[in-house]
Amino acid sequence: MSAHADFIPLHLCVLTVSDTRTLADDASGDHLANALQAEGHRLHERTLLPDDRYALRALVSKWIADPAVDGILVTGGTGFTGRDSTPEALLPLLDKQMPGFGELFRAVSFEEIGTSSLQSRAFAGLANGTFLFALPGSTSACRTAWDRIIRAQLDARTRPCNLATLRPRLKEAS
Repeated sequence: MSAHADFIPLHLCVLTVSDTRTLADDASGDHLANALQAEGHRLHERTLLPDDRYALRALVSKWIADPAVDGILVTGGTGFTGRDSTPEALLPLLDKQMPGFGELFRAVSFEEIGTSSLQSRAFAGLANGTFLFALPGSTSACRTAWDRIIRAQLDARTRPCNLATLRPRLKEAS
């Protein structure tokens, strides 16, 4: 792999999944939008939708089809309550899952919240060359995921490898 000395800004979308929040009181979405911009990435679009698997699937499909979007950060809907439907809505859209993300997120979360981390159904993957990360809805979980995992992987300067430098090769045919 070639060495990248420069930061490559990515265009990222933020989606909050919640039946109770609005954009005015969405601390998790605020954190993700602010954190990605503080790192030098570009916020392509941000929105909030209720826990409705078909509405989630429709919006994320639109973003996945947009060649200007490099990645999507979804917060909320990954728990076990009856309305939590983010995995059911979005996993079918993935071309490739990234099991290591969920495993690492739960391991890192265990350090902070103990066995409560087993209730997280956080996941990540790739759809049409677009990265998708689905995180719990709490601000602390979003902070943990961004600070300890996602930020470095979306930075082309991270060694020995990162997701950012894979972008040009994600749609290669086998």
